Amino acid sequence: MRIILFSSHQYDITTFNEANTAYGYSLNFQESHLDVDTAVLARGYDVVCPFVNDSLDATVLQRLHEGGTRLIALRSAGSNHVDLDAAQQLGLTVVRVPAYSPYAVAEHAVGLILALNRHLPRAVARTREGDFSLHGMMGFDLHGKTVGVVGAGIIGQVFSHIMAGFGMQVLAHDPGPPAAAMLALGARYVPLDTLLAEADIVSLHCPLVPATYHLIDATALARMKRGAMLINTGRGGLVESNALIGALKSGQLGHLGLDVYEEEGGLFFEDHSNQPLQDDVLARLLMFPNVIVTAHQAFFTREAISEIAHTTLGNVKAWHSGAARNTV
Repeated sequence: MRIILFSSHQYDITTFNEANTAYGYSLNFQESHLDVDTAVLARGYDVVCPFVNDSLDATVLQRLHEGGTRLIALRSAGSNHVDLDAAQQLGLTVVRVPAYSPYAVAEHAVGLILALNRHLPRAVARTREGDFSLHGMMGFDLHGKTVGVVGAGIIGQVFSHIMAGFGMQVLAHDPGPPAAAMLALGARYVPLDTLLAEADIVSLHCPLVPATYHLIDATALARMKRGAMLINTGRGGLVESNALIGALKSGQLGHLGLDVYEEEGGLFFEDHSNQPLQDDVLARLLMFPNVIVTAHQAFFTREAISEIAHTTLGNVKAWHSGAARNTV
């Protein structure tokens, strides 16, 4: 079985080769992103393994199909970068990694909250320059405050458990039935508008689907408690990036932590430090002292990366044996 992995980095090579000792597949690691121009590299490969910022639109899928690809093995949970209708029409099976380490993402979200609240990046920069003053460094106790969790799946539940440990009241918004684990924490399930109005911190843990695209837009930001904090470790498209600038300038949004960005494709996961940043919105966001942007690294722990490799190759084996699992 021949598998080509696009958008590969050294950590992919290491973890997939380790996991592959149990399977013996032929793995080809490509640094290139998958798009209409690089799809030709997959010719002759049964399985294409893309990452979150690769493009799998109808044209790309058609070229992959023509080259002999029959399985798209995503090494991610999200599938919003795949034209699933086109894949179905072409007879391409699409599988994903539904869960790898919910702790990785949830803990990163908590890290963003603590860093923003206690001004940690600014504090470190100051003390390194010999400035040990405290002006502008005041935060707030998390204990007794309210956190709104949008998306009460596995990651949202782990995140809620951590925040409840700080003594926070948890509000949840999710289209599914209330989860027993959330109710055990004392969480209240409320409409989105109620969550936005009452939460001191809003954290996004829902998938990107048509119904959640730009879930947080200018209107939603205006409904939030003035000075509240917004955290997004889900998908970039959940937040309308342009709307963030005005909310930050007016003080309506007090703190912003992003691990994902809707225009991150072609930018995140690469070193652009020797080039001017071409994204004007992101450049402006990075200038605010109450904003932290990390480069889609919430998933990036040893445990999560290992689980992604093992699950992805296990998905390939299951498909090859005629019992495909984790299909999209």
